[in-house]
Amino acid sequence: MDPLVSATWLADQLGAPDLRVLDASYDALLPGEPPRDHAAEYRAGHVPGALYMDLAGFSDAASDLPSTMPGAAQFAERAARLGIDRATRIVLYDDAPHHTAARAWVMLRAFGFNRVALLDGGLAAWKQAGLPLEQGESAVPPRAVDAGAGTTRLRDLEAMRAIQRDASAQIVDARSAARFTGAEPDPRTGVAPGHIPGARNLPYKRLFDEDGRWKRGEALAAAFRDAGVDLDRPMVMTCGSGITASVLAFGAHLLGRDAAVYDGSWTEWGADPSTPKATGAA
Repeated sequence: MDPLVSATWLADQLGAPDLRVLDASYDALLPGEPPRDHAAEYRAGHVPGALYMDLAGFSDAASDLPSTMPGAAQFAERAARLGIDRATRIVLYDDAPHHTAARAWVMLRAFGFNRVALLDGGLAAWKQAGLPLEQGESAVPPRAVDAGAGTTRLRDLEAMRAIQRDASAQIVDARSAARFTGAEPDPRTGVAPGHIPGARNLPYKRLFDEDGRWKRGEALAAAFRDAGVDLDRPMVMTCGSGITASVLAFGAHLLGRDAAVYDGSWTEWGADPSTPKATGAA
């Protein structure tokens, strides 16, 4: 299965016993953004047979940081409700401005689920293709989940200190230019403006065409190069809370590169008085 699938491909695959479709729409919960009830939107209309993957329930319940990865036990308990295991072909989609299906992709791969794809263009592409929607909630029998180590690499604060100090990997920041430079204050209380010194800025929206589909091939590679990123060197992606960093990680995956994700991202780094910080352009 390709990492990106089309709406027509998915429509042809619906009903296959080894396939599970998951709606991973999620609010990034930034102050000032209008809240959306993605669970209610899912019930109002979703890809037939899709289940709702509530990423809030998959965030570490013991962490003070937003959206961080859960522990293995929490992940296994939540994933069991979705009726998935490592043999399942999983297609993720969203209807969220921050392309949160990519965050679900990073999470699943972090726990060893490698047969995972994204629906290119998300729910909007499904609707544009004139394909049917289903209302209500779908349900499946729970399945035991082995939440072992997977292929996506996560970085914590101490690892990021070493990476920043030694320049052992490129740090690529998915936030807007205004937040990266510090021209715009961070929306979270107690978080300084700016970025990790030495980081490059690649706003995640640059990885998409105007219709919301992913750029591919040379156009996608050019987005990284134009931000000063060398695709042949190690990369670790960061953002505000790990959500759009996952978008960059998936974009690198489309180009055949593995990238790590700094899970705590700027919410952690920018709130720590001991970390170095920079403002201005990269």
